[in-house]
Amino acid sequence: MRILSLLVVAGLALIAPNGPTSVAVSIGAEMPAPVVAGDLEIRAYRAKAMLPGQPVGGGYLTIANKGAAPDRLMTVTSPSAGMVEIHVMEMVNDVMTMRPVDGGLEIPAGATVELKPAGTHLMFMMVTEPFKEGGEVLVTLEFEKAGKVELKLPVAGLGG
Repeated sequence: MRILSLLVVAGLALIAPNGPTSVAVSIGAEMPAPVVAGDLEIRAYRAKAMLPGQPVGGGYLTIANKGAAPDRLMTVTSPSAGMVEIHVMEMVNDVMTMRPVDGGLEIPAGATVELKPAGTHLMFMMVTEPFKEGGEVLVTLEFEKAGKVELKLPVAGLGG
């Protein structure tokens, strides 16, 4: 029970919408160039710095589907974590809940999907070493149609 409580508290700290700095300030001029894979454009990708001993980390990105057919983000892997899940947060009866997305995350044709704090996001679990501001987190995104895409997520400050 204590471990579950710690994971919930750490997870909520990851997705807190406000922090001491904004994403633009945290990663500013170092924001990576967009990556194109098939009909998808992936931009504004980053991970959030973690506190020492924090067991989970968060990652965020924006995926634009410029094609005429939907695609789906099926899996995410990283050598920095034992497991990475796509999580969604939502209010249910005035209680914030967080759960993994089953069956992958749909990227509708002609639409843009944003993974962001306090919303849908990447949840890094069993992290080997806490993410430090200024570092990078290697991830592999696997899409149903666009295939595998490797990214190096720059690590933004605790507010990012």
